[in-house]
Amino acid sequence: MQTLSLAPWLVATPMIGAAVLLLGGRRTDRWGHWLGVLASAATFVVGLVMLLDMLGTPAEERVAVHTVGTWIDSGPLHVDLGFQVDPLSLTFVMLVTFVGTLIHVYSVAYMDHDVDRRRFFGYLNLFVAAMLLLVLADSYLLLFVGWEGVGLASFLLIGFWDGRRENAVAGKKAFVMNRVGDMGLIVAMMLLLATFGSVSFADVLPAAGEGATAAGQATMTAIGLMLLLAACGKSAQLPLQAWLGDAMAGPTPVSALIHAATMVTAGVYLLVRSGPLLEAAPDAQLVVAIVGALTLLFGAVVGTAKDDIKKALAASTMSQIGYMMLAAGLGPVGYAFAIFHLLTHGFFKAGLFLGAGSVMHAMDDDVNMRRFGGLARLLPVTAITMGLGWLAILGVPPFSGFFSKDKIIEAAFVGEGWRPWVFGVTALLGAGITAYYMSRLFFMTFMGRRRWSDGGPGDDGAPVRHPHESPRLMTWPMIVLAVGSVGLGGVLAVGDRFVTWLEPVTGHAEHHEPVLPVWLLITLTLVLVALGILLAFRQFAMAAVPVTPPRANVLVRAARVDLHQDDVNEALVMRPGQYLTRALVYTDRAAVDGGWLGLAGGIGRLGARLRRLQNGYVRSYAATMLGGLGIVALVVWALAS
Repeated sequence: MQTLSLAPWLVATPMIGAAVLLLGGRRTDRWGHWLGVLASAATFVVGLVMLLDMLGTPAEERVAVHTVGTWIDSGPLHVDLGFQVDPLSLTFVMLVTFVGTLIHVYSVAYMDHDVDRRRFFGYLNLFVAAMLLLVLADSYLLLFVGWEGVGLASFLLIGFWDGRRENAVAGKKAFVMNRVGDMGLIVAMMLLLATFGSVSFADVLPAAGEGATAAGQATMTAIGLMLLLAACGKSAQLPLQAWLGDAMAGPTPVSALIHAATMVTAGVYLLVRSGPLLEAAPDAQLVVAIVGALTLLFGAVVGTAKDDIKKALAASTMSQIGYMMLAAGLGPVGYAFAIFHLLTHGFFKAGLFLGAGSVMHAMDDDVNMRRFGGLARLLPVTAITMGLGWLAILGVPPFSGFFSKDKIIEAAFVGEGWRPWVFGVTALLGAGITAYYMSRLFFMTFMGRRRWSDGGPGDDGAPVRHPHESPRLMTWPMIVLAVGSVGLGGVLAVGDRFVTWLEPVTGHAEHHEPVLPVWLLITLTLVLVALGILLAFRQFAMAAVPVTPPRANVLVRAARVDLHQDDVNEALVMRPGQYLTRALVYTDRAAVDGGWLGLAGGIGRLGARLRRLQNGYVRSYAATMLGGLGIVALVVWALAS
């Protein structure tokens, strides 16, 4: 590849933008936001040039590494500072930079009145740089640097409006839960170094099969499970999913960039990149599929009961990432489909989040869908673009989600024994629930009777609003993302071109027929989608929606509080952790500190008693000498007798 030497600039360009914006101070306030947009757009142009170069390169030459120099050289550990450019990394580069640039443009208007807008764009640039380092790294150790970078940027952006305590707490919650996952990646790297003597992709991945033979199946399973733990933290999968809903406390563009299109997909990237390691550990790969299946249902159920438009989309993100994790756990047959759905999801979910921000802009930052309704006529661009994203995530043909999510459902029905029936039925059920809760969101927001007042008669008790369409800097990015939601999936699906594109990384997967005919699976999926739409239409478009949530059954009440995920974490992790900490503190104070302090006290008391012998009085010394002579005399008398 002639443009391989450009790879470092993919990371350096947004990093320079972040440095200028964060270190330049208030003097950059007037134009800092445009510098942030320019840095992201320039990175996209560099990525596009490299993509066009790769498209003209033979498939067998599409995996290349640009080594900048030696990073670590200590004993047996040698790590280069290198960038791996291949179809998988460039797919992420294009997604991050293209969608990221659109979100930067949207943010110019969305954050227009924020006094810290320049700092916000500095954090956005920092995030883009860290995410690109993550996907371009040629080793797990360099990937970990980007991994931690996106964690830091996410913490800064989620808690950006930290004047409100709940926002600061949300940022801290995301940061802490991600650190739990990070320990999985650290342990995995330790095991890789002990097993293969390296953490470089070029050394580890080709030798994964030999490593399973040499190190034993238990070691490879441990590596796979530790990688899964890391992925669960970043991608908000069970059991580390509780931070994602709270992360909606950040500005809406943050949700679109970090929690829809990029950071939460990092876990999927890690597992697909580590495919040979998972294949050498079938038990770990099975656990990946199980976690994905459980999370896609968990997120879908939670989404059915959320009245906060952003939190409903967050639950949707959790569920859709679950589909990708399920595909990654299916092995080579699912790797490409996981990335395919990741790519299309990045477009329609980012568009849905930006649409939610547009609705909030029109409704005075209100996020409660029970106080929306009838907004389609007043916000036509927002309604149409969100409508296209809604149809895409439902998997309605010919929208993008139909070509990506249905492939995962088809792959889930491939196999023998119980697996295709459990995973396949779960994926089908998830599609039906997705249709219901996403239709609920769309109908509650844009259709039915309005549940707000413009000050006119007949709206007693309703909040007064004056909805209006967003400015062009917000609507144009939404339109571009909507175009991708409509056509991207179909374009990439023609002739399996996207699957073929990823083959230099994921390998060639033989086609296997599912246990049910493909036409029947498509029909069943569309029937479930139609039922979900009709049920939601009947409840939230045709019938009156109460502004106050009605009394509900146990399942709905549980879904409203995220199926008690925080209560479970508190009972299983936080409280036992507190008790353990208190016990250790007590042991430290009573045994360790107590023992040493007791010894010190005893010596002090002994010294105090001995000090009485040195009181400065001659008569005391004479008495002591006399007593000593008496004792000597008694000893001599005893010995003589």
